Amino acid sequence: MADLRTWVAGARPRTLPAAVVPVVVGSGVAVGYGKFALGRAALALLVALALQIGVNFANDYSDGIRGTDKTRVGPLRLVGSGAAQPRQVLAAAIGCFAIACAAGLALAALTSWWLLLVGAAAVAAAWFYTGGSHPYGYRALGELSVFVFFGLAAVAGTAYVQMQTLTWLPWGAAIAIGLLACALLVVNNLRDIPTDSQAGKKTLAVVLGDHRTRLLYTACIAIPFCVVVALALARPLSLLALAALPLALAPVRQVRDGAIGGSLIAALGQTGRLELAYGVLLTLGLAIKL
Repeated sequence: MADLRTWVAGARPRTLPAAVVPVVVGSGVAVGYGKFALGRAALALLVALALQIGVNFANDYSDGIRGTDKTRVGPLRLVGSGAAQPRQVLAAAIGCFAIACAAGLALAALTSWWLLLVGAAAVAAAWFYTGGSHPYGYRALGELSVFVFFGLAAVAGTAYVQMQTLTWLPWGAAIAIGLLACALLVVNNLRDIPTDSQAGKKTLAVVLGDHRTRLLYTACIAIPFCVVVALALARPLSLLALAALPLALAPVRQVRDGAIGGSLIAALGQTGRLELAYGVLLTLGLAIKL
């Protein structure tokens, strides 16, 4: 039986900024409009965290039983390493999805019942990323899903449940945050190109190849810093997010200089810290209306 430390490692904590940041940014938009609701923001955060951890466990389970994690470099895989039984990891994934559904149901009851459709789509996307007989994560669609659910849906959805309406501002912020979330997956899949290719897992990185994947990563990092210039038209202090730019230099340099394998694990952590810093600074800029 795996101990608590092993389960925490298996939950891949370095990916959690992708769940926290969209909710924080969406709440920053709500604050700027004088509509912040702490309870609803907390429920949205619970949904996002439960989905992120759930998809990590589901990915671990599905890849593990297919045998695609046996030679993988990177964070601990519970099933692939034999640290936990597949049924235990599956139960953990289902438990996380259940928590997300319960919190989502509460949010829908407080706001709009159509949010249940968004929640159902999010859970389905989390499971079928690597689960089922035709996982879309094996068909180069993982980044698109991340952009939609950890960018557009998470930021705009968090703003909506508090504001009960949407303007262009949360959508603009969602594009920036979605791209940074994609950068996490891109650098992760860049690292795994050799093993994924051998296992027949056609991620976007495998399809694009090494060089173009590195260019894609750079674009996912650079474009959000351009987006804040547009956001500054409505919230001038959004330009605070530019202060996170120095944090982008190290991971982009590693990726552009050809880092491979375990060397990209550091870039993954640095990308997560960049998203967190960018998100906090952008939240401040969106929350303060001049």
